[in-house]
Amino acid sequence: MAHPTNINFQTIDWSAIEKSVHPGETGEAFWQTLQFPGLRIRMVEYSAGYLADHWCRKGHIVHCLEGGFVSELETGEAFTLTAGMTYVVSDELSSHRSISKNGVKLLIVDGDFLK
Repeated sequence: MAHPTNINFQTIDWSAIEKSVHPGETGEAFWQTLQFPGLRIRMVEYSAGYLADHWCRKGHIVHCLEGGFVSELETGEAFTLTAGMTYVVSDELSSHRSISKNGVKLLIVDGDFLK
């Protein structure tokens, strides 16, 4: 019998997954989300002019697919990521928020393994 957190092989057709809208302080984020036990996988698009409405303390693996964005840390540091770049951080290790001047498409993976 499979362990309850095991995930069987499957393909993901992102075009078939409904988008949910998450307003930022400015602009909007559009999420397509797959939730598994202890694991969340999202395709996320930020509109042009997007600024997150909160500082996030959660861990993520964020891979930039198209466009570019800035990941700003609460310490004042800022990192620009463009297509093909990735960042990773564990839960509670930094407060960060995303800013996208021209829009961006991201693949974001997070879950219990980043605690």
